[in-house]
Amino acid sequence: MKPISVQLYALREESQSDFDKVLSDIADIGYSGVEPFSLFGKTPEAFKRQVEDLGMRVSSSHHPWANRTEINEAIETIQALGLTRVAAGFGPDDVKDSDSVQRTVDTINSLTESLKTHDLTLFLHNHFWEFVPVDGELPYHTFYRKCPDVEFEVDTYWAANFGACDPAQEVANVKDRAPLLHIKDGPNEQGKAHVAVGDGVLEIADIINAADPNVLEWVIVELDACDTDMLEAIRGSYEFLTKESLAGGRK
Repeated sequence: MKPISVQLYALREESQSDFDKVLSDIADIGYSGVEPFSLFGKTPEAFKRQVEDLGMRVSSSHHPWANRTEINEAIETIQALGLTRVAAGFGPDDVKDSDSVQRTVDTINSLTESLKTHDLTLFLHNHFWEFVPVDGELPYHTFYRKCPDVEFEVDTYWAANFGACDPAQEVANVKDRAPLLHIKDGPNEQGKAHVAVGDGVLEIADIINAADPNVLEWVIVELDACDTDMLEAIRGSYEFLTKESLAGGRK
């Protein structure tokens, strides 16, 4: 079993009012790690220290994005967090046609080269639009084929593209370069909210088991929006994944 983390974007509203309580609540549930998208005014060093004092680790970070931040700032922040991977993510206009896909490929390869000199790697976080074919190939597959040094954090819910793709197969396709998985669940219908992992329609065990256990390092829960209380959905996700022996927590 790989350790379980949570993407703190799920609790963004609560974090704006009391970020310290959010971190404490996550630790109390039993999560082994957190993946921030913002530090809410904390320095990277202070955030890392607080997380570790709570018995957790910073698994990875979406703060800052390599392709949306000055590269040296991204490098300094990631190193201060004690990490070796920098995140990147792209919008629908970056994969809308063959020209935009090629520009994105060039951006990814430029970023990986810049990071390499600092012993850092780039990982991609996807949405559903990377799984819409462009000239007969999914952009996600193009990135794997044309960007040999990039790693992948497969967002397995968006990789399903609302039923158009098999998320377990998409994990398998990049498993030799996928150290991180985003696990979320829901009805797999566009515009509908997510639910606690295990309460939706995705085959979560098949998805996680499609990863290479020698490459995968973290299973990371991320729920973008829920119709129920978000913290309870985060708790339910932890309970499902740990009870099913699909990820390991601290309790």
